[in-house]
Amino acid sequence: MSNLNNKVENAKDKVVGKTKETAGRVTGNQEMELKGTLQYEKGDLKEKVDKTKDKFTEKINETLNK
Repeated sequence: MSNLNNKVENAKDKVVGKTKETAGRVTGNQEMELKGTLQYEKGDLKEKVDKTKDKFTEKINETLNK
């Protein structure tokens, strides 16, 4: 269940981040644009880490089951 929560949280960070980034760009607010970019990247990085952990766990389980 926590894996699903992580996926939802990561997706939320990416959507909210992209929204802030766009709003900042449109309004000329560089601080908001930067914060949005950082929030998007945070969600993207966490998503990549979760995928890597899943692959690593899968490989360990395959090895142990041999």
